[in-house]
Amino acid sequence: MVELFAMEYLTALGMTMVLLFLDSRYSRRSTILIVYGTALLIMAAVASIYCIAGLKTTLHIYTLIAHIPSLLLLLLLSRFRGWQLIFQLFSAILFCTLIQQGAGLMYYLSGHRVWALILAYVVLSAGVIWFLVSLLRPLFLQTLLELRRGWWFMCLVMATYYIIVIYLIPGYVGSEENSTILKPAISLLMVGFYSVVLFLFTIIRKEAEARHSTRLSTLQLSALQSRMEAVRTAEDAIRTERHDLRHRLQTAMELVARGDETAALDFLDAAQRRLDEQKEIRWCRPPVLDAVFSTYFAQAKSQNIWVDAKIALPDTLPVDEGELAIVVANALENAIHANQKLPQNRREIYCKMVGTPSVMLEISNPCSDSVSFDSKGLPLAQKDGHGLGVQSISAFCQKNGAVCHFNLTNGWFQLQVVV
Repeated sequence: MVELFAMEYLTALGMTMVLLFLDSRYSRRSTILIVYGTALLIMAAVASIYCIAGLKTTLHIYTLIAHIPSLLLLLLLSRFRGWQLIFQLFSAILFCTLIQQGAGLMYYLSGHRVWALILAYVVLSAGVIWFLVSLLRPLFLQTLLELRRGWWFMCLVMATYYIIVIYLIPGYVGSEENSTILKPAISLLMVGFYSVVLFLFTIIRKEAEARHSTRLSTLQLSALQSRMEAVRTAEDAIRTERHDLRHRLQTAMELVARGDETAALDFLDAAQRRLDEQKEIRWCRPPVLDAVFSTYFAQAKSQNIWVDAKIALPDTLPVDEGELAIVVANALENAIHANQKLPQNRREIYCKMVGTPSVMLEISNPCSDSVSFDSKGLPLAQKDGHGLGVQSISAFCQKNGAVCHFNLTNGWFQLQVVV
């Protein structure tokens, strides 16, 4: 009966681990009902097999009874697919196995006393669940969202652990001396490796955030400097025009005095056009975004790219202006690069950005290349080192709860962001 109790407890514990490592696509209530409903069905199946076929058969097939439904449950509920989903399953198994082996070790050391087994299960379960909820789970979910490569390798390491501990080392912890010593030791090493990998990713992510912050500050400074330079250039041009205005008026008056009104009007019209050319264009009120639009639209114009822009933004934005400016800069930079591959008569950028109260950004450009998208709908980089702009846009959306959508339709690449 001790073995049956352990299997039933591990079933409920295993489903709790699945719940902790799960980022469900459904509501919290529905997810909990599905997970623990499945746990009850598995527990009923285990008890039935135990009563009909006996302990030995139940022990042999228990891992299949517990782990296959867990995988199916993740396929049903998880937002992730592929290697990330497999990693979620192995993570739940790892920590559930660690609790089982720790409790088995205490059971063995206590001289096979049932109360020691129960106490060990309760204490270890509480400690591991606290560790996961307060420390590891937020880091785990962040890693699932942001890490794009290397999942197959981590799954390979976890699968190797799974095969060694479950199948290659015989016996159960608490029943045989070899398994009692080896299995907990291997599990502790695996948990250490697992935690180190996640914490290393945290350090790498913080360094990336620091680089992003530096780039943001650089962009803001560069944009403001560009805007100040544009203002100074416009002021100098206006000052020059004012200086020349007296001479132009004298010329126009001389033409009128001679009776050549047509020539005087043509002369004044030409002077007006020169003044209009010197007029500074202000795209929006937020200064950093205004500077970004001015800089990249001027860059597009210098490369014979026609720009159709409709910008209407309020003074106050719902997100940090500098971070939003990074998104706009990356998107416009990608659009300009795509246009550079096209003949001049096809170069075009359509940009629309409005916001009251939420902000909607839409940037479209013709695209000569075929574009592939990953499972999350993000464009895949065609060369190593590329795709950083898309990653930056995706990170911005995740941080601010924004929605971004990329698509390629009829030779036009389009980005839409709503925040």
